[in-house]
Amino acid sequence: MRELGRRHPELPVEGGFIELSPPPLGEAVAELVERGVRRFAAVPLMLVSAGHAKGDIPAALSREKERHPGITYTYGRPLGPHPALLRVLERRLAEAVDPSWDPAEVTVLLVGRGSTDPDANAEVFKAARLLWEGRGYAAVETAFVSLAKPDVPGGLDRCVRLGARRVVVLPYFLFTGILPDRVRHQTEEWATAHPETGVRSADVIGPEPELLDLVWERYEEAVKGDLRMNCDSCVYRIALPGFEDKVGLPQQPHFHPDDDGHHPHGHHHGHGHAHSHAH
Repeated sequence: MRELGRRHPELPVEGGFIELSPPPLGEAVAELVERGVRRFAAVPLMLVSAGHAKGDIPAALSREKERHPGITYTYGRPLGPHPALLRVLERRLAEAVDPSWDPAEVTVLLVGRGSTDPDANAEVFKAARLLWEGRGYAAVETAFVSLAKPDVPGGLDRCVRLGARRVVVLPYFLFTGILPDRVRHQTEEWATAHPETGVRSADVIGPEPELLDLVWERYEEAVKGDLRMNCDSCVYRIALPGFEDKVGLPQQPHFHPDDDGHHPHGHHHGHGHAHSHAH
């Protein structure tokens, strides 16, 4: 956020979190309102459209509209998969691969966060396929660190069953944290138990110039109204097998424990997933 503000001094820039880490989203909005901002363009720093991007953030923004009458917002789309991010992932692979390894003999295991939303999980598979195309690796398989299968050990087992002898585990995460650390730990445990397979761990995407450019691109889309959300397989619109109960489900904001407006007794304002934020 600081670098975006430095690049664009004419534009007020703030960032906040909807859970787990300070500063809360409400604090970031309040600071901008104090600076006279009334029109917002919110860009989710997320790779896929799961529950946070589809429901929690729009609901939290609607809550801020109630707290600050007169403000309006447009909501951008998540970041991936995008060619710029794929280029960073390719760079992370090059950094992790043993120089003596032939890429044609290397299998990549792309590990996403995992979700109860099948649409979000499918986007990780799409990223894996796009990463494989034209880059010369033997294969790009997919796994998840939580909430979805296959998990990291299961993904590595699958790579071996498909003939892999050299594997690079590539976390599909923007930044470091508990879950990317878990990916690395599980990879190390598996590699210790399977010394016959060469395994390397790659780094997360990180705050690269490509990421900054992409956030700005998403901002301009939101401001200009050029949003291209795909709702064809959204569980809040389409009755997918096993997820029929989610169609039209009201979305509710996360109340951050550091947020002055936190409701300790669970009182909240629900907002239906009506796609008013252009999703």
